[in-house]
This record gives sequence, C-alpha cells and structure tokens, in this order.
Amino acid sequence: MIDMNSLAAGAPGEMTIYDWPTGPYPARVRIALAEKNMRPQVAFVTVDLFKGEHKKPDFLAKNYSGTLPVLRLPDDTLIAECTAITEFLDNLDGDPVLTGTTPREKGVIHMMNKRAEIELLDAVSVYFHHATPGLGPDVEIYQNAEWGLRQRDKAVRGMRYFDGVLQRQPFVAGDTFSMADITVIGGLIFAEIVKLEIPDDCATLRAWYARMQQRPSVKHRVTMSKPLPASS
Repeated sequence: MIDMNSLAAGAPGEMTIYDWPTGPYPARVRIALAEKNMRPQVAFVTVDLFKGEHKKPDFLAKNYSGTLPVLRLPDDTLIAECTAITEFLDNLDGDPVLTGTTPREKGVIHMMNKRAEIELLDAVSVYFHHATPGLGPDVEIYQNAEWGLRQRDKAVRGMRYFDGVLQRQPFVAGDTFSMADITVIGGLIFAEIVKLEIPDDCATLRAWYARMQQRPSVKHRVTMSKPLPASS
C-alpha cells in the first residue's frame, strides 16, 4: 500500500509519467503538476507518438486505450486519463486547488471540464486524426475526412461557446483557475498544432489565452521534463 503522506511530502522521482513533451493531452497533466509544485516528485518517460509507440503491446499493457499520458505510482498502480490523473495529483496533499473543495465547486469544475473535452479538445483531436495527415500512415490506420471536418467545425463552435463563458467570468468554471481552464488550454494548444485559429470574433477567448500562456505552468510545460539539476 502506498503511504500517501510520504508521497505527498515530495520524495524525488516517486512517480513516473509516460508522455510526449509537446502533446496537448500531456500538457494538461504537466500544467497540473506545475500548478501543484510537484515536478520534483515525477520522473518522465517519453513515448514517441510519431513512431506509434503508444499503440505497441508494451504500452498497451500500461494503458488499454493506447493514449497518453499515464501516471505510474510507486506500487505500480497505473492511472490513465487526464481528468483522473489531475484529480489524484490535486488531492494528494489534501489541498485541492484545481478540482474544487465544495460540492458546488466540484460539480461546476467537472461539468466545464467535460464540456471543454467534448466541445473543443476532443473535437480538435478527431479533426487531427481524420482530416489531416495526423501521426502518419503507420499510426492512422483508418481516417474519415468528412467526420474530421465536422469535428473541426464543432471545435470552432466550442471556441465561441467558451468566449461567451469568459465574457461573464475570469475563468472557465468561475472566479479561480481550475482543471477546466487547463483543458481549454489543451484544446487551444492542439488547435495551434493543426493551425485552427481562434475566430476573429472571439476577442475575449484570445485575450484570455494570451494571459494563460504567461502562467509559468503553461509557459514552461514542454521544458519541464528536462532532467532536474543535481542537488548539492
């Protein structure tokens, strides 16, 4: 059994994250790690998406879905899915700042997080995998371009939805930065990768995203997996 108090206390490299440094889904967990100041407790293992390593038997044994990221705990428990990993990390120290503390906060954050996945991030992902070259012919075994283009249009509608949300409040789920904001950020990171621009009429979303990119957790998400300097 894991000693959660010991794990939360910050033993270096106690946990392992399998991911791809520039991936939009891994970005969600990387941002959460940084917001929780937990980088020293994690060792990163790169899984090459473009070589299809996430679809090979060795990785599928870690995550049946063949998706990144995956968190491995010291007792070899494997946690996949960004929401589940974020929930675990956020509650590990007893101070959940990303997933809510009251029933109301938790409900609203999880609702908006799911909307960010369905209406934006996952829609961009389908567009990428079906209506662009995606990860290449060795990985993209089946593509449906029409479905991909429909999801591209859905993602743009999602951008307009979140633009409206952010006209009413500073963050996606209310007055504080949360997991829901991280998921919208992940969606916009993916949109940049596929060159799907935020519409010109979404000035609020554009300004919000520019501010979010200045948060250290977002700004340094790619380089955070570089080896930590040795302690003297």
